[in-house]
Amino acid sequence: MAEPLRVLVHGGGIGGLTLAVALAGSGHTVEVVELRDELDALGVGIIQPSNALHVMREIGVLDACLAAGFEWEVLTICDQAGATLAKIPQPRMDGVPASNGIPRPALAQVLGTAAVAAGVPIRFGTTIDALADDGAGVEVTLSDGSRARWDLVVGFDGIGSPLRTRLYGDRFTPEYTGFANWRVTVDRLPEIRGVVVSAGRTSTKALLTPITDELMYLAAVTAEEPDFRPDPARAHEQLRERLAGFGGPVAEALASVNTADGVVYSRISQVTVDAPWHVGRVVIAGDAAHASTPNLAQGAAMAVEDALVLARSLDAEEDVAAGIAAWEERRRSRAMFVQNLSRAILKEETGTATTPEEDELLKTGMPGAAHALVEPY
Repeated sequence: MAEPLRVLVHGGGIGGLTLAVALAGSGHTVEVVELRDELDALGVGIIQPSNALHVMREIGVLDACLAAGFEWEVLTICDQAGATLAKIPQPRMDGVPASNGIPRPALAQVLGTAAVAAGVPIRFGTTIDALADDGAGVEVTLSDGSRARWDLVVGFDGIGSPLRTRLYGDRFTPEYTGFANWRVTVDRLPEIRGVVVSAGRTSTKALLTPITDELMYLAAVTAEEPDFRPDPARAHEQLRERLAGFGGPVAEALASVNTADGVVYSRISQVTVDAPWHVGRVVIAGDAAHASTPNLAQGAAMAVEDALVLARSLDAEEDVAAGIAAWEERRRSRAMFVQNLSRAILKEETGTATTPEEDELLKTGMPGAAHALVEPY
């Protein structure tokens, strides 16, 4: 761009804050509006694969992420009893670590601190009430009554994106897969020094992920009816029921979960916006545009890649429209590869019938996908 842009980011999550830091670092004026009252983070922990860590390096927060998390190199596959079946070294991208586990609140703090240090205002308890795109800019009215004109509005506002609904109506609503994710933070077992995946005899899968020297999280993927919600008083007991057949470190971790407090349950859904990810100067990205199942642990990585590539594309092109077009051309095939393979792996792991196209994708496998995703984005 010949001149710095004014960009409003709708959503102060991982992708939105990454975009804000990247744009501010190039001299653009950026503001973030976030409906929550603070930069807390729902959930327990998150995996940052090497491509996500590469983005963190590019925006200057890699060391802070590694200091707040737990760096690891090897994925371990176990049977239901806990016996090791395979150890798979994870590939690295351009000199950054292979993987890092980090508490979600810690990552939110790292990115929020970087945004504030870059001069980005974060307006909490605020959302978009109205917008009008006249082709040369976007007039935005916020829920606090304030109005301003922006060159670009970007929605990193999650799988339930209000901005997506504003742009497309109900064309692209989240699709429930029939499976859900249970997660809870526990003390890290000394032997858990990387992600451990244990597959059950049914459709249930359990994972252990270290996120600090002291902590790890236990996760379980289970088949659930669409209307099921855990009992707030006995969610830990319901989790135990679902993992009753597991032994080894999964059983040891589960034994330490003695209260429903801290058990996080979320349905696994996906969103596929198979239209352009923008309408004029209003863009959606990350989960708002292409939410995936978690089977490749790449959802957040795709969001931060979206953010960095959008910032770089806007810098490289002559105008906003060209920048958006270049961004989407680079991002769509990679994001769809992750989404489609993640869904195929979920179906394979749970004994659900796959399509011929999915069968072809599954030949890549998780190791092949990991190597593909450390290629330049």
